[in-house]
Amino acid sequence: MKEADVTGDPNQKHRVYLVDGSGYIFRAYFAMIRGRGPMTRSDGTPTGAVLGFSNMLFKLIQDTQSDERVSHLAVIFDTSRKTFRTDIYPDYKANRDAPPEDLVPQFPLVREATRAFNVPAIEKAGFEADDIIATYARQAREQDMECVIVSSDKDLMQLVGGPVTMLDPMKNVPIGVDQVHEKFGVGPDKVVDIQSLAGDSVDNVPGVPGIGIKTAALLINEYGDLDTLLERAGEIKQKGRREKLLENAEQARISRELVRLKDDVELEINVRDLNIRDPEPDALKDFLKTNEFRQLSSRVASFYGPEFAVTIASQKKETEALAAPTSNVDLKSVEKSYSTVTKMDDLHKWIQKAEKIGHLAIDTETTSLSPMAAELVGISLSIDPGEACYIPVGHRKPATQGGFDFGDGADGSQDDHGIQQLPKSEVINALKGILEDPGILKIGQNIKYDMTILAKEGIKLSPIDDTMLLSYCLDAGLHGHGMDELSKMHLDIAPIPYKEIAGTGKSQISFAEVPIEKATEYAAEDADITLRLHKLLKPSLFRKGVATLYETIERPLVPVISMMEQNGIKVDKAYLSQLSEDFGARMEALVAEIHDLAGEEFNVGSPKQLGEILFDKMGLQGGKKGKTGAYTTDVTVLETLAADGVELAQKVLDWRQLSKLKSTYTDALQAQVNANTGRIHTSFSLAAAATGRLASSEPNLQNIPIRTEEGRKLRKAFIAEKGCKLISADYSQIELRILAHIADIESLKQAFADGLDIHAKTASQVFGIPLEGMDPMMRRSAKAINFGIIYGISAFGLARQLDVSRTQAQDYINAYFEQYPGIQRYMDETKAFCKDKGYVETLFGRKVHLPGINDKNGARRSFSERAAINAPIQGTAADIIKRAMKRLPAALDEAGLAAKMLLQVHDELIFEVPEAETDKTTEVIRDIMENAAAPAVEMAVPLIVDAGIGDNWGEAH
Repeated sequence: MKEADVTGDPNQKHRVYLVDGSGYIFRAYFAMIRGRGPMTRSDGTPTGAVLGFSNMLFKLIQDTQSDERVSHLAVIFDTSRKTFRTDIYPDYKANRDAPPEDLVPQFPLVREATRAFNVPAIEKAGFEADDIIATYARQAREQDMECVIVSSDKDLMQLVGGPVTMLDPMKNVPIGVDQVHEKFGVGPDKVVDIQSLAGDSVDNVPGVPGIGIKTAALLINEYGDLDTLLERAGEIKQKGRREKLLENAEQARISRELVRLKDDVELEINVRDLNIRDPEPDALKDFLKTNEFRQLSSRVASFYGPEFAVTIASQKKETEALAAPTSNVDLKSVEKSYSTVTKMDDLHKWIQKAEKIGHLAIDTETTSLSPMAAELVGISLSIDPGEACYIPVGHRKPATQGGFDFGDGADGSQDDHGIQQLPKSEVINALKGILEDPGILKIGQNIKYDMTILAKEGIKLSPIDDTMLLSYCLDAGLHGHGMDELSKMHLDIAPIPYKEIAGTGKSQISFAEVPIEKATEYAAEDADITLRLHKLLKPSLFRKGVATLYETIERPLVPVISMMEQNGIKVDKAYLSQLSEDFGARMEALVAEIHDLAGEEFNVGSPKQLGEILFDKMGLQGGKKGKTGAYTTDVTVLETLAADGVELAQKVLDWRQLSKLKSTYTDALQAQVNANTGRIHTSFSLAAAATGRLASSEPNLQNIPIRTEEGRKLRKAFIAEKGCKLISADYSQIELRILAHIADIESLKQAFADGLDIHAKTASQVFGIPLEGMDPMMRRSAKAINFGIIYGISAFGLARQLDVSRTQAQDYINAYFEQYPGIQRYMDETKAFCKDKGYVETLFGRKVHLPGINDKNGARRSFSERAAINAPIQGTAADIIKRAMKRLPAALDEAGLAAKMLLQVHDELIFEVPEAETDKTTEVIRDIMENAAAPAVEMAVPLIVDAGIGDNWGEAH
């Protein structure tokens, strides 16, 4: 085999293959994480995507050898996101995710791979790979060569035609004019016009809002081209389309400049010089040996000849062992060896080992479960299963005891308490390097806590893996994800209970007072078990198809949430005190009214006494006794009675609401203000809800009622710092929009695209009444159905909400499904899928397991069926806002804005922003949130964000 002969038969057209390098890289990477899992060479450098890329390139080379007409080959790469297009439109590609951490160091290696195979690697600053491909395609046409573009990227389809075709490298199928027409509804020459109208959420090309590819094709086929369409837009009969085109004509023209490929890039190498050449043996052998590609080396030698043979030692690499499945038996029975580090020399030995192996499990021990109030007591590390250490830095003698005997200090340093431990500052300084080293993976169980603790010590923990989140991605809905439960489940090990070393109740001591010997056994075990769990759980991500969920949503969110918790939010303590007094006075007045209605005094907070009043003394119907023999008086019972006109029941509901707001919020919040920061720091639970929703605690800010006057008053207590404002950014009806997308309901999609009042629209369609002059009660009924359907509402439940008969409620539901049959189809198909698989999925691959879906108990089965209908919708909404949260810090930083993200409450994000930056910040927030689904999912309906600005949360919302 030699350099391709380009001087042979003059009548034979030569064929050039142009490989879209970026497409190859990302396909190789995601194929890798779906398949064998992460791969590194002995020095810890990730190489999985490089191997995948090399395999694909080598296969293409082999395929071209069998086609004598293929004479030229090159791989075209992007250089950076800043190109001439960002000069035209600064937000071009602004919403794209940063590449995965482990992919970044592989970008230069794929270029090395290309050159090692002696294939030209072409790139040019200021231009995208697509522009270079377009230029070479033009040169090929001019020089009477055939051109095959190895890519499935739709942006390149505008080049197809005549001697230019495309080849989908994964499906190995050609893409010609017919395939382009099938995708866009027009020929390749009109693809730019279509994309100019439809835009592209992946590349942040604006297009014309509300016009998708299908509508764009109809318009271009009718008017011929974009310019003619825009000139004659006023003739379009449909009001919505006409107005959108007239309002966004210039935006469409800008979009055309962004999507139209530049085919006159000045390139140093002409297409005629991209000849296929055999690789140089030494260069290719060095590349294969350096990257330890044994199997590929064997195939290369078999194809090119014995001079390419290279011997690669088959040593077992620690870094590969981390990614490979490990035997459960080994991890369960491994012998334990735990030590206390009290000398800096010993600490440096652990650090050196971590540097060599490339990973460590870490756990922090502190004085409090609240990270912003906690003090660091010690750090535990584990690098090999069964081997761990504990580094005490903050232990002290118990306040009520004479202290511990820790020896004479000959083997380590003693602090002011006479306790043998290292100074915290020295330990932090020594560990900072490895804990911030991007080449050393830090593994934790709920590592967000440790990240926040270490951030207070000046350490930015990165990169990280979290065993809690690994379990959460794998088995959400099947079990809890705490370390004790996971340890018992996967390792058959019951970890030492905290109460065993610190006691319980009034006699419980702080971890800082635990004897170091006991603390070592407890803390080192935590790090050891975390490492063992990681070895078991991480490889399962790829086998179970949830690696992308973990790598692109859950893992990157950890530092974002940690920073939110550190930011906290300011509260007005004087206002809270005033609210508490007001709520207390109103509660007293309600108690007096309740006693008057009951005809006697009783403890309103006692369910037992309340039940006796309602069902024994007053003789009301519907009383049911529980296992204790007392009547049930929960909210469902009281709401039913209140709906039947029982005033006492309504008064008790009012009293309970005020009581909860007072005890949980207005009283408690005053005590939860951090003494150091003057702010409240809620804790966000990352693995609480199976659907992916975040939860918060201490305080729980997710449960503040927003539909009541009292709840709205409470939100006013959360205020901005002086010189700042709060911005509330809230997704508008996101779950209904997701339902319209998932169930593919054309009328709902069009209503959202047109910006209509969706509840009024639904009322008009379901009840057959005009939009103009609509009775608000009909809109309210439609709203109840719209949201109720998402949660699998029954006729009984809807009847209670609307205060109508069950028969009338069922008629409403029937009419709804007749109008939107796609929703019924979605519900039936989703339940069937869940019964077969045991889980449902969000649009982003999150699996929500519902083991009760096939339960023999009808109530449990029905509950799971309702959950199955809702979970893909609510879970997708949770994924979307998480994707937005992940992108926002970088986007705000790149825009030079000082905004801080403070809170997430379901579909709402709260930011604290300098007053002078509110408008610009709102633009950035809205842009990121509205495009958060892309590029993974291209929503069929627009996501809309309502943003408000105020001095407090109530005003902003």
